[in-house]
Amino acid sequence: MTAVDTAAAAPPAAGAVSPFPPIAEYAFLSDCHTGALVAADGSVDWLCVPSFDSPSVFGALLDREAGTFRFAPYGIAHPTSRYYRPGTNVLETTWRTPSGWLVVTDALIVTERTGDCEVTPHTRPPSDYDAAHLLVRTARCLKGEVQLELICEPAFDYGRTPATWTLAEGDCSIAVADGAGQTLRLHSDLALGVEGGRVRGQHVLRAGDNAYCLLSWAAPGSTPPDEERAYAMIEETTDYWRTWLAGARVPDHRWRDPLQRSALVIKGLTYMPTGATVAALTTSLPETPGGERNWDYRFTWMRDTTFTLKALHWLNLNWEADEFMQFIADVEATEDGSLQIMYGIDGRRDLPETTREDLSGYDGARPVRIGNGAFDQRQNDVYGAVLASILLHTRHSRRLPRRLWPIVQSQAECASRVWQQPDQGIWEARGEPQHYVSSKLMCWVALDRAATLAEIRGDSTQAAAWRATAEQIRADILANGVSERGVLRQHYATDSLDASTLLAVLFGFLPPDDERLGRTVDAIAEELTDNGFVLRYRTDETDDGMSGKEGTFLICSFWLVSALAAVGQMQRARDLMERLLAVASPLGLYAEEFDTANGRHLGNFPQAFSHLALIEAAARIILAELMQEI
Repeated sequence: MTAVDTAAAAPPAAGAVSPFPPIAEYAFLSDCHTGALVAADGSVDWLCVPSFDSPSVFGALLDREAGTFRFAPYGIAHPTSRYYRPGTNVLETTWRTPSGWLVVTDALIVTERTGDCEVTPHTRPPSDYDAAHLLVRTARCLKGEVQLELICEPAFDYGRTPATWTLAEGDCSIAVADGAGQTLRLHSDLALGVEGGRVRGQHVLRAGDNAYCLLSWAAPGSTPPDEERAYAMIEETTDYWRTWLAGARVPDHRWRDPLQRSALVIKGLTYMPTGATVAALTTSLPETPGGERNWDYRFTWMRDTTFTLKALHWLNLNWEADEFMQFIADVEATEDGSLQIMYGIDGRRDLPETTREDLSGYDGARPVRIGNGAFDQRQNDVYGAVLASILLHTRHSRRLPRRLWPIVQSQAECASRVWQQPDQGIWEARGEPQHYVSSKLMCWVALDRAATLAEIRGDSTQAAAWRATAEQIRADILANGVSERGVLRQHYATDSLDASTLLAVLFGFLPPDDERLGRTVDAIAEELTDNGFVLRYRTDETDDGMSGKEGTFLICSFWLVSALAAVGQMQRARDLMERLLAVASPLGLYAEEFDTANGRHLGNFPQAFSHLALIEAAARIILAELMQEI
């Protein structure tokens, strides 16, 4: 390889100017079937249709040639302001140009259901509102005059197949794109023209003028809305989100806004047809700039179940909680009766991982991965996550559904069989299996919660058996998982720290005043942080099968907030919480990681886990403050 080739292959410097927008500058849209990311310049750089885990039709997020859709002023890339309509996932962007002012509104449409969904069929009872499978974009000139430009350039199958466009005969306001077995229909009141694989339109708007465009992937034969209906659909979508949010219990507190935004993100990442929640909207956004820690997160992780149920029930979103639990009840177990660590949002088990060498990756981070090879890993934490969520749901619903009891039995028995075996751990390490403390801990959670559920069911014999195994696991952890200085280890063969041991505090493994918990919390806060934010582990001390460093993990930092609150260090908890809230994206969103050296978000975006942990951390502090007032 020549010196020129080597330079071209090297990852970009941290502070280098990049053609890729910063991750935190993207806005998130959702119709609860799929989601889109809109860059600050007005380009839709990520959209998979018809569902979250479908191949992308706009994939410029991962390669600047993999498809984009811009509806914005010509020649102007930096807007004056961007914000969500309060209480919604509807985006409004205001632009100042040399000759005028323009506001653009973007929404993935949710409207009243008119019949069965043929595009993404439901396995859960459909609600009164559902996705229309439309992206609607409107523009209004506020003052002066503005030249509006539309560029729609889809590239199907993650950029592999350019679109073939045809204009409607005798009507240059309708264009149809075909490719890789998919069809998109574009309607606009701008005159459209085909330029190779893209459609372009432009028009000068003067004060008071409006323009619109819509992109449809609805079922063949459906009639896309006209201009008047398109505008009305944005208002209906606004009403939908506000009505939904009104049903959430959000306290009147200084953190009300981030709690509401987190609730809207979690709902937006929920796949309405099945009740599943994707871990994030995207794939292969790097955890290390220019590195190889790039994963596909468009699936449902069983380890997220407890955190999801906690957040939903705390927000009084009991319908969503029940939908999610029914999805868990539906998934197919493996041959030994255990649940996989993750499933497709439609419940499928097979999620083979492939790489796309034809894509540059976000800012040069390769490989780009589709699917996730960790789906068949052994992770012993899954049993505790599932059974803790069932107990949470049982307590809130005041009943243990009959269809959930077999899951309780099978997962408790699986945990009993495997708790003494090594595994890959909560972080899905691709190194050698180890006796991870957090995995043992979650097996303890599995048997402890299963015993409580058996007591609720009136089965005292089974409860006693499971309780005995739980105590055996606890004794093993305390004998082998605590270092000489009284701190929980990452795994039995090391004294290294791991943020996942904070789960011992969050799941009540020991009393809050136990010195070992306090020392663990203090050690992580003081030794496993970067500028006060928490790392998962030190990559130079952990065989995770990968190279390179990674940023601080936002979920781990929020876990530390919760742990500090639980052990009574309320002021430290508040201080860290305020710092975390201050690094949210301009629109209140969080990725997976935060690079403290450069102040930027890293990893897939928006990340459900980060927002779920935010809700729990805020809830613990708010509850403590309310108790002090009594």
